[in-house]
Amino acid sequence: MLRYLLQRLFLMLPTLLGVLLVTFLVIQFVPGGPVEQMMYELKGRGSGEVAMATTQSTGSLYQGARGVDAERLAEIKALYGFDKPAHVRFFEMLGRFARFDLGQSWRHHADVWTLIKSKLPVSMSIGLTSFFLAYLIAVPLGVAKAVRHGSRFDLISTLIIMAGYAIPGFVLGVALLVLFGGGSFWQVFPLRGLTSDNWADLTLMGKLMDYLWHLVLPVTAMTVGSFASLTMLTKNTFLEEIRKQYVMTARAKGLSERRIFWKHIFRNALIPLLVGLPEAFLAAFFTGSILIETLFSLDGLGLLSYESILRRDYPVVLGSLYFFTLLGLVGKLVSDLCYALVDPRVSFEGAQ
Repeated sequence: MLRYLLQRLFLMLPTLLGVLLVTFLVIQFVPGGPVEQMMYELKGRGSGEVAMATTQSTGSLYQGARGVDAERLAEIKALYGFDKPAHVRFFEMLGRFARFDLGQSWRHHADVWTLIKSKLPVSMSIGLTSFFLAYLIAVPLGVAKAVRHGSRFDLISTLIIMAGYAIPGFVLGVALLVLFGGGSFWQVFPLRGLTSDNWADLTLMGKLMDYLWHLVLPVTAMTVGSFASLTMLTKNTFLEEIRKQYVMTARAKGLSERRIFWKHIFRNALIPLLVGLPEAFLAAFFTGSILIETLFSLDGLGLLSYESILRRDYPVVLGSLYFFTLLGLVGKLVSDLCYALVDPRVSFEGAQ
């Protein structure tokens, strides 16, 4: 086990470096960088002209540099660190990341890690609530569908969850706002944000209820899509276990169906679900949907990532990518280790 753990930790390094290198190289060729945007602002042009002008850029000289003296251009490049060669900037970035220094945001003029922490409560509220709802509803529903496979209940529930799966989350969000957000029908739920205007005047219980009431529509829009896949995974896993030879042997021995299900089938069928639980739980802390957060005016990680890409705030893009990639790799490793813990048949002793 220790050898396998060390191997996986060692393999994380090239994976992490590869993700950062590819992203860094792509950034070098993206038009409309911070230097060019700053030059257009100095010349008094609107931000909407920047993207149009950058598509006309040819060669190594910015089109926007016309009318800006060379000394000012050099100052702007030094301000954003573009006065150094690309490979030097890349290795400096790796050195900072090794110390978990994610850098400073050019747009917000704040530490990237501070920005992530400030946006985290919004995305964490949506992600964790969606995670628990999906597992609390989808797993029992999947078990019920497996036990009643082929029945009317199974067919009707499959049609409903597949219809929900086919509807994109942002489309469902728009429909929910129109129906229950005061769009054209009923004003039942709040239209935007996670708190009301009188949040500070509410009691502790009132604040909790107000917060949960604001979560209903965005959480519903985010949960429906993942809900279907988890339900069908649970059903198929239980069906596979029900059809195995050991179940037939247990029935031949005269064991009751209740004992067979809870003592044998249930324990074995939960293994795939439990293995993916740590990774899904960690991902739920940092779940950020750009469209859902924009639709419901939620200032979370998804909206931060989208605005950072749009504004070419590369420290936020690369810093958040590094952190989330590292978290994803660790979550995958924890899931694999949990596999060995919940299933005694799995061993990593011979893993190379």
